[in-house]
Amino acid sequence: MTKPVVALTKGRVEKQFIQFLEERGFDVAPLLDKGRKLQVETEQFFAFFAKGIDVATYVEHGIADLGIVGEDILLEVQPDVFDLLPLPFGQCRFAVAGEPDSNKALGKQKIATKYPNITTDYFRKQGKSVDIVKLEGSVELAPLLGLADDIVDIVETGNTLKENGLVVKEEMFSISARCIANRNSLKLKKAILYPFIEAFRVEEVIK
Repeated sequence: MTKPVVALTKGRVEKQFIQFLEERGFDVAPLLDKGRKLQVETEQFFAFFAKGIDVATYVEHGIADLGIVGEDILLEVQPDVFDLLPLPFGQCRFAVAGEPDSNKALGKQKIATKYPNITTDYFRKQGKSVDIVKLEGSVELAPLLGLADDIVDIVETGNTLKENGLVVKEEMFSISARCIANRNSLKLKKAILYPFIEAFRVEEVIK
């Protein structure tokens, strides 16, 4: 195949990435006019669209050469992919949040989250042991209904927390969208991938 295959996270990251590509002179018309198609070919690459966690899986197994995915997926799932570089969109932060007047004094703290691995690792580094309640949906409900003392979640604007009477208690760390690559593709398709990757580089955001 003479073009890179790129897996894109559907939704907000997809829209931000398309804008990012357009600013760099890429042909994005097929991406904008795709309708309900899950696979699209442009002048410069083939693209398909999937959930973030599935993007990482497709890249890991070599179905896609590159992937655009939130850093939260990489930290939580730790797929066997090459984390190439950060991208200048999708910025948000992990935080511990809860009801403003709650202060767990006795017993082990109970934390509700979609990210048990990230949460466990964060508190372990602080020398704390917590009980994790794994949720898939709106974690903001957990402290309100007494399922957990606090939550760990991604915060962008903080509006959802505020509307549900919760506050950020502790800032954890910032994340962004990332460009990831299949390890074998980087070796076998170097000639077609590296010019593509170089177009993504934004010096001020590279860590």
